[in-house]
Amino acid sequence: MNDEIAHNLATVQQRIRAAARRYNRSPDDITLLAVTKTVDAARIRQAYACGQTQFGENYLQEALTKIAELKDLPIEWHFIGRIQSNKTKPVAESFAWVHGVERIRIAERLSAQRPSAAPPLNVCIQFNVSAESSKGGVSDSELAELASAVSELPRLRLRGLMALPAPAHSFDAQRVAFHRVAAAREMLRDKGFLLDTLSMGTSEDLEAAIAEQSTLVRVGSAIFGRRPLK
Repeated sequence: MNDEIAHNLATVQQRIRAAARRYNRSPDDITLLAVTKTVDAARIRQAYACGQTQFGENYLQEALTKIAELKDLPIEWHFIGRIQSNKTKPVAESFAWVHGVERIRIAERLSAQRPSAAPPLNVCIQFNVSAESSKGGVSDSELAELASAVSELPRLRLRGLMALPAPAHSFDAQRVAFHRVAAAREMLRDKGFLLDTLSMGTSEDLEAAIAEQSTLVRVGSAIFGRRPLK
């Protein structure tokens, strides 16, 4: 399994480098976040041994178990997706990043519950770029108001936007959605927000995301294989 994970990580990293070269980007400006939802701690440890240090989790209880099992490793943990109000405290205490803030109340709780000895919690606002009712996130018209509120919270550091567009069946269609996210970040930059992060792109569409200035791609199945069906 270690050989398989090593091979898959090398393949994904090569995809990132190739896309960066094609679209005049520096590979050093693109972070690979290994998404480990349903991946056990042993396989995460194997990926870490291959040089991967940043991991993303979607389910809090599952994540906290793995964080405890892997506490001997200096992993940077990212929480991805919606956060319930009654679960902000362990997120604020256990993660370095949150991808998916969509409500000011959640942001306020994260800030209040972030330990004072820890650095500010890095935050991306989730942009519902495809306006899907099944997904979290805010509309483009709501971005500036939420960004303003989040940026004023003392224990948070607003870094950028996160998006998970609706699946598209062509490269050009993928780029259209990612272009909207990049444009939204530029709109916020023009308003004075210092945003350096675009969290977008997955196993299926990371090339299109990199073409549209993604700085962080969230990759799970291309590293660890397809998740088992429930």
